[in-house]
Amino acid sequence: MRMPYLLITMCCLLGQSVLAQVLTVRDQDTRRPLEMVLLFDGVTGQSAVTDNRGQADLAAFKASNRIVVRLVGYSTEERSYAQLQRQNFQLYLKENNITLDAVVVSATRWQQDAREVPQRVITIRPKDIELQNPQTAADLLGQAGEVFIQKSQGGGGSPMIRGFATNRVLLAVDGVRMNTAIFRSGNLQNVISLDPFAIEKTEVLFGPGSVQYGSDAIGGVMNFYTLSPQLAADSGRLVTGNAAARWSSANNERTGHIDVGIGWKKWGLLTSATYSDYDDLLIGSHGPNDYLRPEYVQRVNGQDEVVHNPEQRRQVHTGYRQLNLMQKVRYRPSERWDLQYGFHYSTTSNVPRYDRLTLYRNGTLRSAEWYYGPQVWGMNHFNASHTANNVLFDRLNIGVAHQLFEESRHNRDLGKPIRYNRFEKVNAVSANLDMEKAFGRRHQLYYGLEAIYNKVNSRGTDEDVQTGKQVAGPPRYPDGSDWSSYAAFLSYRFKAAEKLTVLSGVRYNHFLLKADFDADFHSFPFASAKIDKGAFTGSAGLVYNPDATWQLSTNLSTGFRSPNIDDIGKIFDSAPGLVVVPNPNLGPEYAYNVDAGIAKVYRDVLKVDATVFYTHLQDALVRRDFRLGGQDSLVYEGQLSRVQALQNGAFATVWGVQAGIELKLPAGFGLASRYNWQRGTEELDNGEQAPLRHASPAFGLTRLTYTRHRIKADLSAVYNGAIRNKDLAPEEQEKAYLYAADENGKPYSPSWVTLNLKVQYQLTPYLSATAGLENITDKRYRPYSSGIAAPGRNLVLSVRARL
Repeated sequence: MRMPYLLITMCCLLGQSVLAQVLTVRDQDTRRPLEMVLLFDGVTGQSAVTDNRGQADLAAFKASNRIVVRLVGYSTEERSYAQLQRQNFQLYLKENNITLDAVVVSATRWQQDAREVPQRVITIRPKDIELQNPQTAADLLGQAGEVFIQKSQGGGGSPMIRGFATNRVLLAVDGVRMNTAIFRSGNLQNVISLDPFAIEKTEVLFGPGSVQYGSDAIGGVMNFYTLSPQLAADSGRLVTGNAAARWSSANNERTGHIDVGIGWKKWGLLTSATYSDYDDLLIGSHGPNDYLRPEYVQRVNGQDEVVHNPEQRRQVHTGYRQLNLMQKVRYRPSERWDLQYGFHYSTTSNVPRYDRLTLYRNGTLRSAEWYYGPQVWGMNHFNASHTANNVLFDRLNIGVAHQLFEESRHNRDLGKPIRYNRFEKVNAVSANLDMEKAFGRRHQLYYGLEAIYNKVNSRGTDEDVQTGKQVAGPPRYPDGSDWSSYAAFLSYRFKAAEKLTVLSGVRYNHFLLKADFDADFHSFPFASAKIDKGAFTGSAGLVYNPDATWQLSTNLSTGFRSPNIDDIGKIFDSAPGLVVVPNPNLGPEYAYNVDAGIAKVYRDVLKVDATVFYTHLQDALVRRDFRLGGQDSLVYEGQLSRVQALQNGAFATVWGVQAGIELKLPAGFGLASRYNWQRGTEELDNGEQAPLRHASPAFGLTRLTYTRHRIKADLSAVYNGAIRNKDLAPEEQEKAYLYAADENGKPYSPSWVTLNLKVQYQLTPYLSATAGLENITDKRYRPYSSGIAAPGRNLVLSVRARL
């Protein structure tokens, strides 16, 4: 009997030794497993992340004397492997939002302690997304209270950051830039192609990020990190999954989502799908009548008819549908290599351009039709991460991606038979090589190479809706044009002292553009446009931490934007009676920025922070009157229009403050508030200065939160300041259809405040329900520069389940 007993005992001991390498991390109060907890060894660079069971394999940490355990919203803990072993590999974290601790990637493209980053970077966490229930990725950004969102239609959302927007801010998905050669200066809606349900976290870097991300990163960078397949912490199989359903009353939203993951020791799979269907949006009852929809156009028996809208608060022609799919495959052949492939696909139905459909000419609605065709985005992305210890790098990332963008525009004037159809397609290929090398604990290099190539195809047709006959029409862009960028960059982190960190960087970017114009449709005094130029950018910042409760920082940085195909080759009507034509003589614009920040935590119950910034944009690309072949006007789509073109003819300045406070109150209550104030000016033709178009009014939010066991609640106020008529940019003063009328009948943007309540109840550890009432007072308002009014009182109901 002794032999079987010994065998059983040995097996149990062996099993314990194997299981002892698996750490389980839980919430200290609820005992729920915590997912996505980061384990990090700052010496070796080894890292791991807990799965949905709160577990992570510690086999690679056996020699670690300092394992940092971090999860945003929880107090950071440090343990040695031996200490965790004595705790039976069970660790409990305490929830705490009042802290300066966080890990960010955006500042250097590598994981970095936020306390050592001189630029302002915010993180939007999954649990915030779950409670707030944003309909789109644009709404997700807006609900953070620090990014202003403009909308021109139901399927819209154009972020504004520190007075810049569109092609002066950069979107990135899993480290891949989303900006293409046809990102325009007008409002962009590409961010809605991302699925909020499939986003693991979002980081927003404020100010120029050109050293890390190249062209366009002037106002800021928005980094979206999507869900990744999880691997099993042991030799078993890990199954993860989430399902959600949501309904909103203001636009009768019906959304369904599901994601399923299967992980083994070395292989992992993840599939995600989301479908949303939105009807026309109902706006509030109390506010300017200028935002009502008294009539609209519909086609009846082959004729255009202007129809009375019996429910004028309903913004007819704002509904649309959207589908998002994602598939990822992960393979980790060893502790040193991690390979991942991701496929992303997003498409919409036709999206009516609501602001253009509300435009009048001579007292009558101008357009019978104005809509975007399906907005398609697809991405194939392969990424390989490698950990080593050689003279070149400690960690290496290689990324290769192909993106496909398809979009189109379709418009037809009231009573006219010709519909103008314009189709665009961009194939974007990119390759990134990122390396990190540490020299002791004081010196660290982050460096790499980047190559980008964009091919733009554009075509046009003019269609007779009565006969169905189509003829070739002028394309929006030169067909077959291309834009490319090649860069080398380096960032250096120097731990000058225990309390002082220096972070600096430099980048050289060379960009090429070639566009050939088709003389069949327009007679230009030039046959092509070419650019072959380079740009240097740099940054230098200091962070001083007197102790764990203080952070003082300052940063000097430059950014640039190279002209793209949209800048040089586009032909379009920017407004009624204005046509923008190509200008082949453009050069890059440069931004020079300085900001300073301070943050302080008092006894883990109060946190205050503030950042001041100033940005000067030199050789700014601005739209101004232009003469084409000596002519100041031409006939475009049947209308005589004044000619304009983009020119390097001005400078612009923006300055402002971002500030916030977080307070932990007794009995599970908390108070948080964010406030953003900015002003911007740009130089006009005559040398005078005028307000900058994308400098938003003062805005912010204040939240009173409550968390207790299974309940989370959030009572918030969202507010925007007014912009008087004289403070509107000149081009905005000409767009009366976007704004309310002041006492003198002139357009202006009124101030507004909304109240919102969100409540989440955890029915079981794996099932939760959320209810929200947005815009409780049913305020009728329209965010600055938007062509569509915001939802009125809106009831949001959702249920989520997780494996």
